[in-house]
Amino acid sequence: MQTATIINNTELMSIKVAETILSLSQGGLHPHIANKWGYVAGMALTAIGRLGDWAGQAKYHEFVKRQMDVFIQEDGSIQGYTLEDYNLDHINKGKNLLWLWRETGEAKYEKAARLLADQLTGQPRTNEGGFWHKKIYPYQMWLDGLYMSSPYMAEYAWTFDESDWFDEAAHQLLLIEGRTRNPQTGLLHHAWDESGEQRWCDNRSGRSRHVWGRAMGWYAMALVDALEYFPVRHPKRGQLMGIFERMANAVVRVQDQESGVWAQVMDCNGREGNYLEASGSCMLTYALAKGIRLRYLAEIDRRVVERAYEGILQRFVTEDEKGVHLHGICHGAGLGGRKYRDGSFDYYISEAIVSDVLMGVAPLLLASIEIERLRGI
Repeated sequence: MQTATIINNTELMSIKVAETILSLSQGGLHPHIANKWGYVAGMALTAIGRLGDWAGQAKYHEFVKRQMDVFIQEDGSIQGYTLEDYNLDHINKGKNLLWLWRETGEAKYEKAARLLADQLTGQPRTNEGGFWHKKIYPYQMWLDGLYMSSPYMAEYAWTFDESDWFDEAAHQLLLIEGRTRNPQTGLLHHAWDESGEQRWCDNRSGRSRHVWGRAMGWYAMALVDALEYFPVRHPKRGQLMGIFERMANAVVRVQDQESGVWAQVMDCNGREGNYLEASGSCMLTYALAKGIRLRYLAEIDRRVVERAYEGILQRFVTEDEKGVHLHGICHGAGLGGRKYRDGSFDYYISEAIVSDVLMGVAPLLLASIEIERLRGI
């Protein structure tokens, strides 16, 4: 729900990041966005679409539509998507369908959006009704999955006037917060296994062992993006805002004092081998800045996010003739799987650190837009 403003300042970081992304396109299609139905590409398109809304520049919307039309068939089917995988990651790119349908009225976008809602209706669940992250991860809820699905459900409810989806989004957000929150730190651990069977979890609480920075970022973005669509009179809206405030204060307490950004493993500040990580820092900066702008966060000082954003630019960002580059991005981290990921501190710091991948660049774009809006640029 953006308000359009004509932005022509090419020196703004948001514009520079977006132009860097678009410059990599070949024949109008981006090789890492139009190549598969994936959640990272979906986040990048959401960010570019947001810039189009705010900046009032149609070319960004046209770019999003062009990438989405590679996948959306006239009958509403989605190329490369299988409902029966019951994978929450596959919902994220669908967020772009909702505004495409509102803007164009083309039936294929509505049909595809409803197809994804059908997946969520049948998504396997824990005994308390929490979505499994994937069908292949029985009884496991991951913070990542909340970003993939909860804002989608809230915007879907708002778009199609189907209020039950607000209730579902609230249930998912509240349930995982209660199950993953560490009462000592207030931070949320990466995941929860209801069965307690996974080697990566504590067999009493079911929580994974550590607080991964990007997982905290996923959840923070999920909360603020979903709340944007919640009706003021929804009975869970205030509770969601309350856990957002509590979580935001916990995040601020572990902000790196020197740089203003956040660590790869947020509950191990100062531990040898831990490092400051770009994608999670961008996600948290985005969520906090948006929360402040929308007045969801009463106690968080704006200087916190200004400091975080300046830390991102100073520590992780470089520029050259090819555009903006982002460094210090964890390439990927998970739990379980064939090559078993045990959720230990050593595991999280062992994953590759890379530059310029959309996993980090898209959150940088989101954070830049929010900071610029907060500054009134």
